[in-house]
Amino acid sequence: MVKPSKTRLKQIYEAPTHKRSRKAGASLSPELKTRYCTRSSRVVKGDSVKVIEGEYKGIEGKIIKVHTENGRLAVEGIQREKIRGGNVPVLIHASNVMIVGLNLDDKWRQAMLERKRKGGSE
Repeated sequence: MVKPSKTRLKQIYEAPTHKRSRKAGASLSPELKTRYCTRSSRVVKGDSVKVIEGEYKGIEGKIIKVHTENGRLAVEGIQREKIRGGNVPVLIHASNVMIVGLNLDDKWRQAMLERKRKGGSE
């Protein structure tokens, strides 16, 4: 018999892409929470985030790339120097950041947030 924890990990790592994408979500800042009446949102390239946990705590920057397969983000300004020279972006888990600015270029995302705002105000 397989341990329940092993089964759960298998479900996470063998999940289809549309379910994995939901793992790349982060909490919103207090101002955005009150404005959009929602606690969290899926992180998108171009969002401004603030790191709230870990070695890079307190650093703010824009998201350069989202890795949905492991729920990690590459944030502008957070890099590590390689031994042979050159810099490589440090990947930070989405749960360790807070969204402080939303990228609303996507009309579908904007409409979704507006629906939540209208539903929460009633």
